Amino acid sequence: MEQKVKKVVLAYSGGLDTSVILRWLQNTYKCEVVTFTADLGQGEELEPARKKAEMFGIKEIFIEDLRETFVKDFVFPMFRANALYEGQYLLGTSIARPLIAQRQIEIAEMVGADAVAHGATGKGNDQVRFELGYYALNPNIRVIAPWREWELTSRTRLLEYAEANQIPIAKDKRGEAPFSVDANLLHSSSEGKVLEDPAVGPDEIVYQRTISPEAAPDQVTEITIAFKNGDAVGINGEALSPATILTRLNEYGKANGIGRLDLVENRFVGMKSRGVYETPGGTILLAAHRGIESITLDREAGHLKDSIMPRYAELIYNGFWFSPERRMLQALIDTSQASVTGTVRLKLYKGNVIVTGRESPNSLYNTRMVTFEDDAGAYNQQDAAGFIKLNALRLRLGASIGRRGGAL
Repeated sequence: MEQKVKKVVLAYSGGLDTSVILRWLQNTYKCEVVTFTADLGQGEELEPARKKAEMFGIKEIFIEDLRETFVKDFVFPMFRANALYEGQYLLGTSIARPLIAQRQIEIAEMVGADAVAHGATGKGNDQVRFELGYYALNPNIRVIAPWREWELTSRTRLLEYAEANQIPIAKDKRGEAPFSVDANLLHSSSEGKVLEDPAVGPDEIVYQRTISPEAAPDQVTEITIAFKNGDAVGINGEALSPATILTRLNEYGKANGIGRLDLVENRFVGMKSRGVYETPGGTILLAAHRGIESITLDREAGHLKDSIMPRYAELIYNGFWFSPERRMLQALIDTSQASVTGTVRLKLYKGNVIVTGRESPNSLYNTRMVTFEDDAGAYNQQDAAGFIKLNALRLRLGASIGRRGGAL
């Protein structure tokens, strides 16, 4: 028999769903609830969450601005890897979950709570991401996932429960929401309802962080991004904090219609899902980071890093940020960035990010080696013959016994 829950830390947005969860926890578990609301750059006022929590009689309320921590300790390490899930998705939702889970556990230990709770449904990836984080940081914590326990399985039942328990319902929440949105400083994602048919394109109303590429200006926007050890440190010659850099890049991306993605992806829990993502600043940052790596990374170091990237991205997508294997890969990735310092110049135009220049004090690019003019003896072209013959030896041996063209 499970022990009675005494105190639970709830990841609380102040919205209708988490307000229903808050009251449900009080009614079902008869326990004290501590609310935790994080500003990750979602673009919403957070003080209303405090007032709502107070209305429910909550005495311990944590509202924290974690934007700098989010970008510095989670987004930037991920971008050092150029991480893309299934070749396209910049992992904006995935990378926020470990920070929220980490802070919930820290608060639980601070206030003596024996449980944590989240508002993720039983169908999606977020329940996995939150809970893997919880257990990795505190193996004895009790996890409460209301969507897997309660019987409020429809919007109508949720609203009925809210009304029966004196939970305020905004006018725009009474109807059926056309789609669900999650947002932070890195991205916004929209899923469900009108977006569930992958054959039907999203309406323009879905996009909140970008204007359409067609509506973007007809003139090019040109910017420079400075890097130090693989992390962006400034824009257009101005040194900026991590969160300020991403905020500024989001503004450039939005104005130029950059960062839209309509993706059918494979969820960790088994089914496919369709999401519409906007990652304006991240899309610019990815191109710029690859640009500075192109002149500073050794070939084999870069290729090795690229070869582990899909595995690294999958770990983050599936919720294994706090795992030994992610830490091992991160160590390799971070080591590779020792010389990734310099400046990248980019043109932004109607949804496109075009690298037009890159320079670094650590550049491996040697103009004497690659020139089409006289290289003054920098490279002996005759050396290539032996190199080619050594690499062709196994192919020639195969061809000599009838296995031409690499036949098996």
